Amino acid sequence: MAAKTEPNVHMGTITGGEAREILAKNPVILLPMGSHEDQGPHAPMGDYLLAEKIAELAAIRASQRGIRTLVAPVLPFGGADWFGPMIGGIALSQATLTSVISEMVANLHRNGLTRIVVINGHGGNVGPIAEVARTLYLRDGTVLPSLYLWRIGYGLLPGIVGAEAAAKVSGHGADPLTSIGLHLFPELMRPALMPGDRPAKRDPVLDLPFTGLGTASFEGAEVGVPNQYDEVYTLGVGKGDPKLSSAETGAALTEKLTEICARFVAHFAEKIHA
Repeated sequence: MAAKTEPNVHMGTITGGEAREILAKNPVILLPMGSHEDQGPHAPMGDYLLAEKIAELAAIRASQRGIRTLVAPVLPFGGADWFGPMIGGIALSQATLTSVISEMVANLHRNGLTRIVVINGHGGNVGPIAEVARTLYLRDGTVLPSLYLWRIGYGLLPGIVGAEAAAKVSGHGADPLTSIGLHLFPELMRPALMPGDRPAKRDPVLDLPFTGLGTASFEGAEVGVPNQYDEVYTLGVGKGDPKLSSAETGAALTEKLTEICARFVAHFAEKIHA
């Protein structure tokens, strides 16, 4: 018996002739986005690789279930937020990223490709995605939904490793990205470089304890502060401990994220007909 082959889902690898045939049916198109920034000394800077791979897995699964789904070329440069100090990092201003997303979507819409879902892997992309989606909806009712993978992933962790363990491993430079990286791209990960103990840091001007990116605490009240990530994190790692990450956790997260995305594609296709 011949091995089951997976459908070609990458728009960048289908030929022009194939595109004319496949795209004429207005398939669902996933637009993966990520960032190129510090993910800790043990992980590749391009977290867009993870968003692209999960989009690919979801597109394959949705296509195998009868909802033809493709993946647009990944947008690797995220919206600028806190990570400017990282050497080698590349980010786009919020205004530029908004324009880029808007023009990418407009190019697809121009040729009748109107069923688009954003698969997002970076917090700095949230604002520009929302701005484009709001503009489209107010213009003519077009819906551009987005799934922020890592926000979903944080919510999934307690059900996979337990609430106590999830609290210890969740954070930038740790989970969900580190475990997913250990599962999907083990050859790119460097577990031996994971940092050890990391002392709590304080705002150098206001002398307040940091509570996260852009926030500090004053008598229990949250205060917005403009500090960059290297003032808050240690070697790109926040409060989570990446040494608690594992390929097993990554496999469970990847499976759940893939299934959620594939099921959403089916729901979206049912509501937004070709």
